[in-house]
Amino acid sequence: MFSKKTKKAMPAFILMLVVAMTITACGGKNNTNNGANAPTDKPETTAEGGNAGAAGDSALAQALNGDFKGKKVTMFGPFTDADEVKFNESIKAFEEKSGIDIAYEGSKEFEATISVRVNGGNAPDIGDFPQPGLLKGFVNAGKVIDVKSFLSDEYLKTQYNQSWLDMATMKGASGDVMAGIWARSSVKSLVWYNKKAFADAGYTVPKTWTELMTLTDQIAKDGDPAWSIGIESGTATGWPATDWMEDIMLRTTTPENYDKWVSGELPFTDPVVKNAAEKMAEIWFNEDYVYGGRKSIATTSFGDAVKPLFDNPPKAWLHRQAGFITSFFPEGLTADDYDWFPLPAIDEQYGQPALISGDIYAMFNDRPEVRAVMEFFSTGESLKTWIQTGGVTAPMNDADPSWYPNDQERRMAEFVKTADTIRFDGSDLMPGAVGAGTFWKGMTDWVSGTVDLDTALKEIQAGWK
Repeated sequence: MFSKKTKKAMPAFILMLVVAMTITACGGKNNTNNGANAPTDKPETTAEGGNAGAAGDSALAQALNGDFKGKKVTMFGPFTDADEVKFNESIKAFEEKSGIDIAYEGSKEFEATISVRVNGGNAPDIGDFPQPGLLKGFVNAGKVIDVKSFLSDEYLKTQYNQSWLDMATMKGASGDVMAGIWARSSVKSLVWYNKKAFADAGYTVPKTWTELMTLTDQIAKDGDPAWSIGIESGTATGWPATDWMEDIMLRTTTPENYDKWVSGELPFTDPVVKNAAEKMAEIWFNEDYVYGGRKSIATTSFGDAVKPLFDNPPKAWLHRQAGFITSFFPEGLTADDYDWFPLPAIDEQYGQPALISGDIYAMFNDRPEVRAVMEFFSTGESLKTWIQTGGVTAPMNDADPSWYPNDQERRMAEFVKTADTIRFDGSDLMPGAVGAGTFWKGMTDWVSGTVDLDTALKEIQAGWK
């Protein structure tokens, strides 16, 4: 439930949403599959110079005017428990204003169930996909509505960095379509450290890969391993190693090669991929650089790996992990005790990339109220209360930085917003047999010393067969 303070602020929320929506999703391409006519008004900037949103006749504007009061929009996804509560809180104000009931159903068996429902003719109006690779099959089969049928290119480019739009573009039954709207996201390319101990030791945040390796070597000379790394995660053991590989791939080759690698066009046995692994090994397999040495990596839980940074004195100094890792920090720490910096660029020609994970909302049934809800989800307002609770980064450009609970999370949002390239977690885009199969296992075998690199890469590539 909303607090009294939130309820009092409700009119201000609605005013802000309406004002933020004065430039629209208009002039978009018509989708011949659904026969809908997209608005054709020219987008215009608000008096405040704000971002584009909905025109007066857009589906969202109509919804906020109460035109769809009493309508129901079904939604199916993986949010359960605390995440489902946070999602429902984030849509509460919109539901109260519009009168639309967004009926969210969460399931821990989402990946298996969504296929049954869609292929059985019982698709939800909106599906929430944390793994875009799963969505691609439905798009290719022509079962997903192209959001460009009611949201214009100009609006989408105002709301999202181009990389987000590239990642949402998938092959449809008769050409490329914008497969959905990006919602909550998490930043992965982060290196965490103990703020006070780091400063007391006289260390400075590295801006380049050369500076990072110099710092790593300096910490070793001072008597400590710089890095704490763990990839143990039960049946999912190995996934943190795939994240490292993805981050290094983005820093040692082109975004196009990364995309080809993720789609299977660039094999794991290619020298480009081997080069990334060898770059990773310069840190991982140096006994002076890693807490516990190479042998400890495969047996250390990913959640425990960050804890040595906060021993007194620290037993290690750096840990690369996504923003969610703060949930695994020792109890009692606050944002004053820790900080992060981006994993630096390696080859300057590829700039500063950001590896992310997140949720893309896809539309299966085309009705005006469903369009309105999808357009709402393309606004920062749809994530406001979730952002305020922490742990979520908005991919939309109109999310207010003041919503983030601390400076670290504000900077994460800015990092994603200004990154030269954004790409989704590669293993989540690959077929399950590879991304959650041979990739996890092959990296674990290599890191633990069971096989050499060439053998590991061949084993991973075999998953594509």
